[in-house]
Amino acid sequence: MKKQLKYLATALLAAAAVLPQMAQAQAKEQFFPLLVYRTGPYAPNGTPWANGKQDYIKLVNARGGINGVKIAYEECETGYATDKGVECYERLKGRPGVTVFDPQATGITFALTDKVPADKVPLITLGYGLAASQDGGVFKWNFPLMGSYWTAADILIQHIAKKEGGMDKLKGKKIALVYHDSPFGKEPIPLLQERSKMAGFDLSLIPVTAPGVEQKSAWLQVRQQRPDFVLLWGWGVMNSTALKEAIATGYPREKMYGVWWSGAEPDVKDVGAQAKGYNALALNGYGQDSKVIQDILKDVHGKGQGTGPKDEVGSVLYVRGVIIQMLTIEAVKRAQERFGKGKVMTGEQVRWGLENLALDQKKLDALGFSGLMRPVSTSCQDHMGSTWTRVHTWDGAKWGFSSDWYEADDQILKPMVKAGADKYAGDKKLTRRTPADCQS
Repeated sequence: MKKQLKYLATALLAAAAVLPQMAQAQAKEQFFPLLVYRTGPYAPNGTPWANGKQDYIKLVNARGGINGVKIAYEECETGYATDKGVECYERLKGRPGVTVFDPQATGITFALTDKVPADKVPLITLGYGLAASQDGGVFKWNFPLMGSYWTAADILIQHIAKKEGGMDKLKGKKIALVYHDSPFGKEPIPLLQERSKMAGFDLSLIPVTAPGVEQKSAWLQVRQQRPDFVLLWGWGVMNSTALKEAIATGYPREKMYGVWWSGAEPDVKDVGAQAKGYNALALNGYGQDSKVIQDILKDVHGKGQGTGPKDEVGSVLYVRGVIIQMLTIEAVKRAQERFGKGKVMTGEQVRWGLENLALDQKKLDALGFSGLMRPVSTSCQDHMGSTWTRVHTWDGAKWGFSSDWYEADDQILKPMVKAGADKYAGDKKLTRRTPADCQS
């Protein structure tokens, strides 16, 4: 009897070990776990982002899927909370055909970065997350596509310097960072400190407790310090509250510059004409003129399949959601080119696709994304692929571009990214991948 029980236990253990592989092998659909926050103080910003992702999936499915592979998805509500985000990840990571996770929060990204190498599921963190994770030699599973908070901070300083007549004109100026007191808000600080040393401006750091509905003390500091410029690193209700406090304080909106998560319609619509002159980075284009948005209006919303209100389609964060989902799907397509068209890709195979994205302008035009983004080309060593962004300005009723494209300064970024990645590798006892390792 003991022998039989021992045999049974061994058999059960062996079966458990192969279940994940069997589930993947039997997967008939490519599964996209969608972490969202449709509730809480960040819902006005998180909802259009989530709707854009869903609508693009529906568009691709209506066209037959990814080379014939249909897409399945499931949303999991995080409320922007790190613990709930980890719970969602743990619940969804084992689903057959799982592709990638888009945590939609820097705090959740921090928590998952140590988990995904063992689970072999990549993280796509477009425009957020850990800036040092651009370094694919250390961060094999993180993909901060199209920009990080270091590239954003660098470009804002470039833009302000250009408006002032040159980088040398920033010497002696005062720049205040009003930031969400979280990993998200703290992430740009090292870059701004480096730029401060180089250009000679005084940097003051003014934290705002999440979610940011109470900012009286922060703007009292702004009033006392009288900075020449204010950088706003906010999200959700914090942004509109900051603008209202700036109005009450008498701080000029044209001297305020937000990160790309502080420059969408929900951030200014409640403030309206009084927010006129406020500037923010625009990571992507918007509006309803592009082909992909027209296709969504026709083939998704036109058939009663839209995820949210039709008039939201083409808004800043909606388009960002569409772009995130497109890049993920294109990574699956790229992986299929190597591992088999018409097949469900594993997380590890999709990681290879993310490391080998090659979306030039011709490809973007064919996909219908002309005018919405710059080309993206990643590699084993570079998990970002592009650092371009523009500035847009609120005219009291709508956003409009107020600059040409800027590219982050690699002479500053590269040493900082490498140093940050090396520190992480040292702390975690990781071995850096070499270019030769990437050939396998």
